[in-house]
Amino acid sequence: MKLVIGNDHAATELKFQIMAYLEQKGVEVINVGTDTNESFDYAIAAFKAGKLVASGEADGGVLICGTGVGISMAANKVRGIRAAACSDPVTARLTKQHNNANIICFGARIVGLEMAKAIVDAWMNSEFEGGRHQNRIDMIAEIEETQNLAAAQ
Repeated sequence: MKLVIGNDHAATELKFQIMAYLEQKGVEVINVGTDTNESFDYAIAAFKAGKLVASGEADGGVLICGTGVGISMAANKVRGIRAAACSDPVTARLTKQHNNANIICFGARIVGLEMAKAIVDAWMNSEFEGGRHQNRIDMIAEIEETQNLAAAQ
């Protein structure tokens, strides 16, 4: 598995810890975030990560900022990305099972290292259920393409 990881300056330390955790699990990690604590705009990392996931160069992504919200909003602007900000493993699991989230996001100021690991594990170890959920994913894709939900109905 190949995952892209990105962050802003608020999440540098946690990013390095999650990178090491993923690499210990045999995951190939592509780092597109900042490696310093100097101010860095999360939108840059979100865009780079989103492009790698959308193109298939990465199987998924992990994005971390202060809250996980801003970086998820930016990532969701990339066509084909379904990024979800999660603060717990149950939400992370359900975003994969029901929403086929291809990027998981969380906040370095919100969750600690052990919770971040649990969130990543729950997301990585879950599978999209398809079925009744596929119609909703198709609607999201239609909105991306046309900016009109009526076209999806």
